[in-house]
Amino acid sequence: MAKILFLMTGADHWTLADGSKHPTGFWAEEAVAPYEAFKAAGHAITVATPGGVVPPVDPGSLAPEAAGGAENAAKIKAVVEGAAEFRTPLTLADVRLDDFDAVYVPGGHGPMEDLAVDTDSGRLLARAVESGLPVGVVCHGPAALLAAVKEDGTNAYAGYRITAFTNTEEQLAGSADKAKWLLEDRLTEAGLTVETGEPWAPHVRVDRNVVTGQNPASSGPLAAELLKKLP
Repeated sequence: MAKILFLMTGADHWTLADGSKHPTGFWAEEAVAPYEAFKAAGHAITVATPGGVVPPVDPGSLAPEAAGGAENAAKIKAVVEGAAEFRTPLTLADVRLDDFDAVYVPGGHGPMEDLAVDTDSGRLLARAVESGLPVGVVCHGPAALLAAVKEDGTNAYAGYRITAFTNTEEQLAGSADKAKWLLEDRLTEAGLTVETGEPWAPHVRVDRNVVTGQNPASSGPLAAELLKKLP
């Protein structure tokens, strides 16, 4: 049995370029699909957030049109509300990485608000990649990689080939013109190579111990790839 750290956002809003706050959190499918896959395989999950707050779910991710219909939306909501792990998170600052066999970061715009600049999150993710621990990150979750800065000022994931929510998808979602910055651009500036697939279609990249997915549809395939790397 492996122990997997779910490193999750604690932000319930995303501050836009005009200073307004857009309701957000984690994207439900991106937490639930891997959660169910890992639990079904017999692994243990621990959630950690900045300040130990209960991770807020993006209300938009529970809408039937975003979750593959009303029936699937209800199933996803039931997991979010019923999983004890999501209700009892650790504080990121207190996490001992040595206690875990892998790290997973779901997306939603929440990570762009807090994990992108969270030093505790960045420290854990830098140590994880440098120690060879499997790291899985999906959609807007790669925003958390921006805080993984080494002592010399470079990003610990620089040189890795990854994927993430693309500029095109942000534009199609109607968010690009409102954003302070775009994830694909910022990751590229940090020295990561972002490889993009078709908008909204499953797309997963594996580079050494890092597994990344482009969008919500990629969370299930990403979980399958990450499972291959677990003890």
